[in-house]
Amino acid sequence: QVRLVESGGGSVQTGGSLRLSCSASGGTYSPYCMAWFRQAPGKEREGVARIYIGRGTTEYADSVKGRFTISGDNSKNTVHLQMKSLKPEDTAMYFCAAASLFSSGDCTTGSPPDYWGQGTQVTVSS
Repeated sequence: QVRLVESGGGSVQTGGSLRLSCSASGGTYSPYCMAWFRQAPGKEREGVARIYIGRGTTEYADSVKGRFTISGDNSKNTVHLQMKSLKPEDTAMYFCAAASLFSSGDCTTGSPPDYWGQGTQVTVSS
């Protein structure tokens, strides 16, 4: 079974930076895409950024464009999320996710991924 493990969360002040990482292990891991989602208390889970492994393209939520960068290291089955100019509204639990090449899953809220990590907390104080 594929397992995703996130790291790098923490607490920062407004304007600070954090780098999240997600490593995949186990099973037969052939990702179509990898993504970061987040969920704040009382709010629905939302997609933050995703990367399509084969073509190397990236997509971002409007709220994080220009501040967050997603990148992947295919050889290590790892994806990172570099977050800069953090705002209090970025406070949430951040989840790594991935969809398999061999499924109908995607990395969007409308077509959910196949695999999810446990999440890592990001807290931005004003």
